Amino acid sequence: MFTKIGSLAAVAVLAFTAAPQAQATQHGEGAQRTAAVAPAYFEMTDITRSRFIVKLVNERQIQHARDLVSGATDDEPHLIGRITKRPAPYNPGWSFNYNPESVDFFNVAFEVCDATLPYVEDHLDEAGGPFLPGLIFCPWTSTLVREVPAP
Repeated sequence: MFTKIGSLAAVAVLAFTAAPQAQATQHGEGAQRTAAVAPAYFEMTDITRSRFIVKLVNERQIQHARDLVSGATDDEPHLIGRITKRPAPYNPGWSFNYNPESVDFFNVAFEVCDATLPYVEDHLDEAGGPFLPGLIFCPWTSTLVREVPAP
């Protein structure tokens, strides 16, 4: 019983902190973001050494990603965001992707959103329920490797 309550509490916290934080940043930038920021694409990996492309559309997240890749910072090195259960042309070989509007970075996150890239792919039909509640994905071993050209 306490495990279920704990899991529900973790989901509630994730639902109210991860995606809304990214949305709040975007709304704060308003029309400036939509007019001036071109998407940027980054390759990430995890403990399995799988490669995954992430599309970023927020100026602050793009700059943070570039700072991580260049070594200018090591703060908040891991990615968190809401996934969509469909392939994207810029990320071949995967049946899911991060919703670019929801991506952010973190140092520490709840275990309920942690998984490896292959595990998410293999269990995508279960995502959004007890596995990755709210479709929030936060691989604890995620690391940005490099910026890649736009497709």
